[in-house]
Amino acid sequence: MPHIKKVVTIGGGTGTFTVLSGLKNYPLDLTAIIAMTDDGGSSGVLRDEYGVLPPGDLRQALVALSDAGGDMRDLFNHRYQNGGLKGHNFGNLFISTLEQVTGNLDKALEVVSNILNIRGHVIPVTLSKVKLKIELNNGKIIHGEDAMRGYRLLSKFGVKKMRLEPDAVANPKALEAIKGADLIIVCPGHLYGSLIPNFLVKGIGQAVAKSKAKKVYVANLMNRHGDTDNFTVKDYVDALEKAIGKKGTFDYVVYNTKTPPKNLIKKYAEEGEPVVCGDECQNAAFKLVGANLLSKNVTNITKGDTLAWQRALIRHDSDALAKVIVGLK
Repeated sequence: MPHIKKVVTIGGGTGTFTVLSGLKNYPLDLTAIIAMTDDGGSSGVLRDEYGVLPPGDLRQALVALSDAGGDMRDLFNHRYQNGGLKGHNFGNLFISTLEQVTGNLDKALEVVSNILNIRGHVIPVTLSKVKLKIELNNGKIIHGEDAMRGYRLLSKFGVKKMRLEPDAVANPKALEAIKGADLIIVCPGHLYGSLIPNFLVKGIGQAVAKSKAKKVYVANLMNRHGDTDNFTVKDYVDALEKAIGKKGTFDYVVYNTKTPPKNLIKKYAEEGEPVVCGDECQNAAFKLVGANLLSKNVTNITKGDTLAWQRALIRHDSDALAKVIVGLK
């Protein structure tokens, strides 16, 4: 029997959803490790009011891997548009309720995974209840991912240090998945909110650095104004490898070569500019893999989405991205 490649993705939110949506169509053993620092929107309200771990990014990964019918996936993505539940997703409420009933998020995810008939595994990077703390070079301290997203001056002053409060203990399932992986993919996503926080969890960066798996970073399509202004692909790689604790971590970096349509760039101008490779990429230690990865579908923002202002309008094509990843040698 041929060996089924074990693929681990690390990230959170839309970027992970996109990567998983494409890869699930291939014969792979998929595990998604998800950041647990989200404290905005529906997840933030549920954290504050019920003391649960943030469910939003977990829900997106579960839906991406689901083989259940379209109605069931739509149900878990359904966002209430008015009343007391305005801004909440049904899936977020369901996962948080199950966490309360079972007393354990891991157990709750097992139940949801069965209901959604997912093709793979979804694992919180930590089961500790943590908040993101960012210190800027001007001495400013930002508490929480939501506050950081709203500050919009990270690029101006620069990030000096990031940490989790309290210190987070790695989910043993996450460490086990990384140890057994054949391929590790760091997904596109918000650098300071969805990516680096995974490696602030004690043991995660070390596990990735020690792993013998091939390691891939899928570069963002767009920078985020106020956070990563004028970042090149290499800037993202350097920031991630610093968080992981090992230079030369990535074997491959996958990036987009197609310029987004002018009308979308203009529409997106206040949020950020396209990420370019930069000359320094050509002499880097990693192998650069470029392709047209732009989705032709324009993102629709759901009414009642309290985080609509944070969501990128320009996104990866999940099928094109998966084809490139699966083709890596």
